Amino acid sequence: MPKVKRKRFTKEFKQEAVRLLETDPRMGDEIAHDLGVDRPMLYRWRRELGVAPPVIASVEQALSPHEREELRRLRKEVEQLRMEREILKKATAFFAKESK
Repeated sequence: MPKVKRKRFTKEFKQEAVRLLETDPRMGDEIAHDLGVDRPMLYRWRRELGVAPPVIASVEQALSPHEREELRRLRKEVEQLRMEREILKKATAFFAKESK
């Protein structure tokens, strides 16, 4: 079986890939796929080049606009469900007293 030759990447290619990873809003998986490399390799290059991962100071920075909207919607739904649960608890207690 013939030996598979490893692909070699130039330093410029690696630097550009890391720059894309830092500036492009897409996920690392998508960027790696587009560049034809594995995702772990992309992150290894970032470590090797001494580029620190971006620091996320708040949830707002960590989430996309779609994710923030979904988070808002889910929080509102959780609050509604909590109110409904409290109403059901009170109704259960009321009917338990009535049946005695």
